[in-house]
Amino acid sequence: MSNFAKPENALKRAEELINVGQKQDALQTLHGLFTSRRHRAWQKPLERSMFKYIELCVDLRRGRFAKDGLIQYRIICQQVNVSSLEEVIKHFMHLSTERAEQARSQAQALEEALDVEDLEADKRPEDLMLSYVSGEKGKDRSDRELVTPWFKFLWETYRTVLEILRNNSKLEALYAMTAHRAFQFCKQYKRTTEFRRLCEIIRNHLANLNKYRDQRDRPDLSAPESLQLYLDTRFEQLKVATELQLWQEAFRSVEDIHGLMFMVKKTPKASLMVVYYAKLTEIFWISASHLYHAYAWFRLFLLQKSFNKNLSQKDLQLIASSVVLAALSVMPYDRIHSGSHSDLENEKERNLKMANLIGFNLESKLESREVLSRSSLLSELVAKGVMSCVIQEVKDLYHLLEHDFFPLDLASKVQPLLTKIAKFGGKLSSASSVPEVQFSQYVPSLEKLTTLRLLQQVSQVYQAMKIESLSRMIPFFDFSVVERISVDAVKNKFLASKVDHMKGIVTFDNMGLESEILRDHLTILAQTLNKARAMIYPPSRNASKLGELLPSLAETVDKEHKRVLARKSIIEKRKEEEERKLLEKERLEESKRIELQKITEEAERKRLAFEFEERKNERIRREIEERDLAEAQALLQEASQRIKWKGKKTGIEGEKLTKQSVMELTLTEQLRERQEMEKKLQKLAKTMDYLERAKREEAAPLVEAAYQQRIVEERALHEHEQQQEIELSKQRHDKEVKEKERLARIKNNKEIFQERVVSRRQDEFTRLRREREEQIAQILMSRRQEREKMRKMKFYLSLEEERQKKLREEEEAQKREEAERQRKEQAERQAKLDEIAEKQRQRERELEEKERLRREALLGRPTEGPLKPSQPPTSPRPLDTGSAAVPAPAAAAAAAAPSSGKYVPRFRRGSESSGQAPPPESDRWGSSSSRQDDRMSQAGDRWRSDDRRSSGGSSFGGGGGSRSTWSSSRIPTRGSER
Repeated sequence: MSNFAKPENALKRAEELINVGQKQDALQTLHGLFTSRRHRAWQKPLERSMFKYIELCVDLRRGRFAKDGLIQYRIICQQVNVSSLEEVIKHFMHLSTERAEQARSQAQALEEALDVEDLEADKRPEDLMLSYVSGEKGKDRSDRELVTPWFKFLWETYRTVLEILRNNSKLEALYAMTAHRAFQFCKQYKRTTEFRRLCEIIRNHLANLNKYRDQRDRPDLSAPESLQLYLDTRFEQLKVATELQLWQEAFRSVEDIHGLMFMVKKTPKASLMVVYYAKLTEIFWISASHLYHAYAWFRLFLLQKSFNKNLSQKDLQLIASSVVLAALSVMPYDRIHSGSHSDLENEKERNLKMANLIGFNLESKLESREVLSRSSLLSELVAKGVMSCVIQEVKDLYHLLEHDFFPLDLASKVQPLLTKIAKFGGKLSSASSVPEVQFSQYVPSLEKLTTLRLLQQVSQVYQAMKIESLSRMIPFFDFSVVERISVDAVKNKFLASKVDHMKGIVTFDNMGLESEILRDHLTILAQTLNKARAMIYPPSRNASKLGELLPSLAETVDKEHKRVLARKSIIEKRKEEEERKLLEKERLEESKRIELQKITEEAERKRLAFEFEERKNERIRREIEERDLAEAQALLQEASQRIKWKGKKTGIEGEKLTKQSVMELTLTEQLRERQEMEKKLQKLAKTMDYLERAKREEAAPLVEAAYQQRIVEERALHEHEQQQEIELSKQRHDKEVKEKERLARIKNNKEIFQERVVSRRQDEFTRLRREREEQIAQILMSRRQEREKMRKMKFYLSLEEERQKKLREEEEAQKREEAERQRKEQAERQAKLDEIAEKQRQRERELEEKERLRREALLGRPTEGPLKPSQPPTSPRPLDTGSAAVPAPAAAAAAAAPSSGKYVPRFRRGSESSGQAPPPESDRWGSSSSRQDDRMSQAGDRWRSDDRRSSGGSSFGGGGGSRSTWSSSRIPTRGSER
């Protein structure tokens, strides 16, 4: 996988690989382009490469590659060109949806096609083998092979897009559109499991949005557009959940909508709230929460009446009737729970939560049943004027069940009303958001309520009643159902009754002191006695008592007035003292409060800074852990796509996912599948072997009999056909003889016509051949002239090349002669220099001899013998350090070269000159020879001056001689340099 410097190069390479059928390599090439982190600026070629990359990912169903590429492309386009990222994601979803639809259409076509050659033939061996191994039908197998992989890839596409677009303020509309399309996908194909996962994903995205408020580019829920998009998404989620009949998920969606409303402290539009309460009515009815169902209908009625200006009177009657029927369907008693404090608190919290969902704010200090109750709801309906909008049958039913007292014929009066009410309902014309109203769903609950009311009223009139009579009074249910209803009412202390099956009676117990009925009777008795007392003792006697008390009343009032004035003055003084103390205390407390507030603010500031750093570090750590976990999960998901888990758990769900554990699990599962497949194949081969052997043993005699029968039939058929062929041949021969005789009469005319046609065609052929020969001759002549011209051109070119070659050879010969001449001049110049060097060496030997003789004369003893020509003279320390040093290249050359003046190579000079220092090497610019020539000329001048000083008998002649010897030993010769 190569990393290209330019996107257009990578795109060109990918297209070349696609043209030769290597899509996988092309995908790897473009994947390297986006993951190499080279390209951080948006370019048009990069966008084209991204489109091609997405198409390859869809063709090869590589969801993980698509996710990686889109993440990198989002980083590139986030701040530069968000529209490009939006177009790429739309293209990605369009391709995935299109491929899934194609796979589904192909599977349907395979299912509908009749792909059977012989309708009477048995199943093929491969079909038997597949049925034995998998146990699947043809449609299931085709769906699993064709449709399921593309549906899985489409689901991964939606998940990937939602993950990339989450919490992105610039792509909120695309995020909402993707969520809507994912909901429609789940709805269209009945994907309940994926719908639950999708709801959880969206829920987690909103939770992370609230958790990481300092994140960059996060959506602002306070903005109306963002809030509307999020609300539309949640309402679409609620609609799809109810259509899929996922009621638990629908209730969680309602909680999500309520939480979103509570978060932003805003109420959605009335149209959305109508959908909200309409779905709540369905959810509460399915969950058998009739009280909450009735409250939801009541809120829906209020919304429709207040905001729906197009609501017709008929629709208003239907909605109001639904509210009243839903309220009447609630049982007239509350369920009695266990007396434990925790159960009561849980029930209270549950009712509080439900009331908040419906839109009623409750105070925690009030009991929940005091607010959310059947009686309070019915009172609210009467107060809001709902009863004035209902149909007459519902109004009559309400009065019968709630106000009238007909213990014997209550059921007979209610039954015809229920029959009429069950026929009402239907779709509302002016309230499209409201579901279809069906009054028949309330009939069972109303029949049960009628039974309870009848039992309650009968218990107030009778102490006992026969079971047969009670059964005739209640035509809705059998007595077993009535008994079950009464038992539940007694359990919840709504009734006090007993059933005696041995005597066949029902006994009603009204003698308890805590009975509600007895309390009512006592209250009525007290009111009646008060009325009788008022009649016996008229109010006129009260005036006489007041007159008796008037004389002492004035004195009492005067004393009380003086006492009140004294008390008032004392209270005023105490108030002033208390106010002074209070002001002083408040001043001290205010100063303390200000100091404490400063300390608290400083501590709070430090705490907030510390918490901010902690949250930041925690977020970074959690993002790293989530990324590692996502990689491990992606590996596990990719492995699960290749391996059939067969409904088993992976074994590492509760543990921390790692790449190593996923790889080990994958290898183990592959080995297990391979072993299971081998066992199945062995068993299948054995079964097929027995089956084939049994079939052949049974078919052998039948095949032999059929063969003999076939031989007899074919022999008779052959003889019959042979006879027919002989007769037909005779008939054809007779017919052809007659035809020959008929055609013999025109034979002469045919020959004359044939000769005339042949002669005409011969003349035409001769003419055409002559024209063609002339044309060929002309073509040959032109080609001959062309070849002659080409030969002349080639000859001219060859002569020109030879001339140029000769000129180049002459120039090269002149250059060689010039180089030879220069080499000879150099050799002559070198010979002259060698001769000069030899003379210099001879002069040095003479000077050395003179120096030796002089030293012997001065010291009075013989010195060492004369130095050999090959031995370098020892250079004593010069006496006069102030005099100029004489360079010694000539002495070194004399010591290195033999006496015959022969050339000595460089690698032998060190061995011949024992202990002599190596001559100085030439510098890298080749200027050493010129410097040596200058030093040689200067050395000659110095030797001449030394000669003159030594012959003059100077007192420092010894020092001068030693200096010349020492300096002369350092002068290299031309030969030694070589």
